[in-house]
Amino acid sequence: MTFEPKIVAFLCNWCSYAGADLAGVSRIQYPPNIRIIRLMCSGRYDPVIVLETLINGADGVLLTGCHLGDCHYIVGNYYAERKFKMLKKLLALTGLESERLRLEWVSASEGARFAEIVKEFTNQIKTLGPSPLSGETPNPDLLENLLAAQMAVAGFRLRVLVGREKSLIDEGNIYGERLSQEDFDKIMSDSIAVEYLRSKIYLMLRKEPLSVKELSKRLNVDSQKALQEIVVMRRHGMVALGSVEGTTPLYVALEAGR
Repeated sequence: MTFEPKIVAFLCNWCSYAGADLAGVSRIQYPPNIRIIRLMCSGRYDPVIVLETLINGADGVLLTGCHLGDCHYIVGNYYAERKFKMLKKLLALTGLESERLRLEWVSASEGARFAEIVKEFTNQIKTLGPSPLSGETPNPDLLENLLAAQMAVAGFRLRVLVGREKSLIDEGNIYGERLSQEDFDKIMSDSIAVEYLRSKIYLMLRKEPLSVKELSKRLNVDSQKALQEIVVMRRHGMVALGSVEGTTPLYVALEAGR
């Protein structure tokens, strides 16, 4: 049986949706594998919803918007691009192929370009094969990784960094210190790794009480690093000491922890 991908496409109202409409009016054929979600601006897509789409078994997600510099809301597509870069880095940590997520710019007059993008992306997903999260038995480890990624992007830290990238580089912080793009990218990458790790720890502790040693073993991280994150998470009210087995503390997740 031939694999037909299920692809969810987020289209901005003013350009890419109009481009898709032009493709239809012009009778330019493209694969019927996409399910379109219309947004007023590409900058309005939420990374949490994109990950929810992948968690629910979509084989691919296509994000489209106006060309840079042509946004109806001036800077919306720049925010879309920053969120996309963050999502790609997160997906690389989860183990799900980052090629299942794609961002493209399409103007209202580019019906043929829209059709070509859909064809290319559909073929790309066919090459990758069905998502490991689709079907009746999704990969449980990968599912937990995606849930951790979703928890990470729902938090305050990554959203603030995405929103402040341009101002931190162009204008600087409250002390007037400006970051280079390289410095900001490192801060973002480090923050993504930390938030993802904390989310993984939280989800594990929500299932059962665990020691720092057991966490470090399951996460394949140094025990000192695991302990450091537990200390921070306790301070933030995410986890607490649940019990002590012999001389070993066991930690649990707090339901109101995020």
